[in-house]
Amino acid sequence: MELINPIVQAYAERFSSKEDDLLRETALQTIGSHPRAHMLSGHLQGKFLEIFSAVCRPKYVLEIGTFTGYSALCLVKGVSEGGKLHTIELREEDAATARKHFERSNYGEKIILHVGNALQIIPTLEEQWDLVFIDADKTGYLDYYELILPRLKSGGVILADNVLFHGQAVEEPVTGKNAKAIKAFNERVINDQRVENVLLTIRDGLMLIRKK
Repeated sequence: MELINPIVQAYAERFSSKEDDLLRETALQTIGSHPRAHMLSGHLQGKFLEIFSAVCRPKYVLEIGTFTGYSALCLVKGVSEGGKLHTIELREEDAATARKHFERSNYGEKIILHVGNALQIIPTLEEQWDLVFIDADKTGYLDYYELILPRLKSGGVILADNVLFHGQAVEEPVTGKNAKAIKAFNERVINDQRVENVLLTIRDGLMLIRKK
């Protein structure tokens, strides 16, 4: 299912502020060499993450799913003085690529990269989160959500990517384990009295969840 008309997508990117040089290089390198390049947040969503973080001015940010580092490089720009962004990547090869990009960034000292299973790493982190970005394995979304929410500050925000999952989440019947997992996650959030949320039709769907 084509979620966004390519002409509309191109128009939106044209009238959005440009990427900086490092983000553009990160994107081009990923698209040119990575077999899962479609996982890249990209210009439009990346600029949304950057501006959203700049508006929130979070002290502690958690990202689940680093990939090649593009989204972390966007989110970290809004981190307040003395703050940190923790990002978790399961794949060692992608983590190594992301680390190289972080080392070139003016914000590299604010980024802490963890390599391994997020469900094991998250409980070891002591921060209370202001902003969380979930963009990892879809079957883990519910577990990540329930693990994170108690450590999310009141008024804090979770951003969850791919909540339309290529349009498969809106199909009837929903088939495939990832689409089913995303639908279950969406239903959990909308029925959770601890939060308020809005599902944005940016890229593959972005759920904005605010803890009450």
